[in-house]
Amino acid sequence: MATDEALYKAYLDGDDASLASLMELYGDKLTFYINGYLYDMHDSEDLMIEAFAYLISKKPCIREGCFKSYLYKIARNLSLRFVKRKHLKHNFSFEEIEKEPESKILIEEIVQKEDFNQSLYLCMDRLKPDYREALYLVYFEDMHHSEAATVMGKSKKQVSDLVYRGRNSLRKYLEQEGITNAEY
Repeated sequence: MATDEALYKAYLDGDDASLASLMELYGDKLTFYINGYLYDMHDSEDLMIEAFAYLISKKPCIREGCFKSYLYKIARNLSLRFVKRKHLKHNFSFEEIEKEPESKILIEEIVQKEDFNQSLYLCMDRLKPDYREALYLVYFEDMHHSEAATVMGKSKKQVSDLVYRGRNSLRKYLEQEGITNAEY
């Protein structure tokens, strides 16, 4: 499978299917990330498209290994401008993403997992916005601390501290919800 940067380079070389692959790979994830700022899926979808439109129109030079963080940085900046323009409350919120369960999973396991997920989402929403965003980028978007730092406009050390403090806060909130066996 081609890397993000290879797909982007192929797009720059004229392969529109590569851009479609990138949009398919990141479209939904980016929309949910943006929705954490806007709380409106329609506006979030519009900004996701605008983020890709920026790539199409500006064709920026992106260093190897930096495509994902560059794309999320564009989305974050667009979101912050949108929030400022609309005078919305600036807060990153974790939005639940439901997945279809596989038929092989037992009903009890599904119910337990849904209960845990509900508790997790509730606890994530209690976190400070910076903690929530750092945890989301690192654990749900699988970004390295340096990539999350680029997106958030912070240093790698600041993101490491936010993740550490966010995990500790999340652990306390989860324990208050009666969850003591979750892996962090």
